[in-house]
Amino acid sequence: MNISEAFKNKEKKIIDTWVERALDSYTSADFFKQSKDQFANPVGANIRVGLTKIFHLILAEADAQDFAEPLDQVVRIRAVQEFTPAQAVAPLLELKWVVKQVFSADEKCRSLLPELNPFDRDVDRIALMAFDMYMNCRDRLYQARIRELKSGSYILTDSSCASAAVQENLQDIASLSNE
Repeated sequence: MNISEAFKNKEKKIIDTWVERALDSYTSADFFKQSKDQFANPVGANIRVGLTKIFHLILAEADAQDFAEPLDQVVRIRAVQEFTPAQAVAPLLELKWVVKQVFSADEKCRSLLPELNPFDRDVDRIALMAFDMYMNCRDRLYQARIRELKSGSYILTDSSCASAAVQENLQDIASLSNE
């Protein structure tokens, strides 16, 4: 068995394990793993689709620009959440670990482990691309936040509803007068 046959035979196991490990990084991991509905679970669905495309592109030895869309699909989600840059990119690097685990578990594939160096190099390059994308997304988020603060629109988005604030003040006044 050669390396491409091994990847083809183990594709489903690799992708399923990789997606599961990526979704484990979320606090609601169980929901993201169980719900396959893209409307009820857009995070889980986009992560699954994006990682599957990335895996296929790696195996096809695609050009760097071909990775832009699926990487964006995964990274953009992680950029708007409370992940550090390392946590945001870590699931991509986990692919190397997953492949080694899956290959190690199969006696026929174990002998192919030394041949994974080019695959590992490609995964590293993709992770670096993802890191750049993540940082660009975060920079755009911060720039938008700065514009929001400068324009004063944060008052509309970050404060409570005006009628709720008035009601709260009235309750505070009433409780003070009862004391």
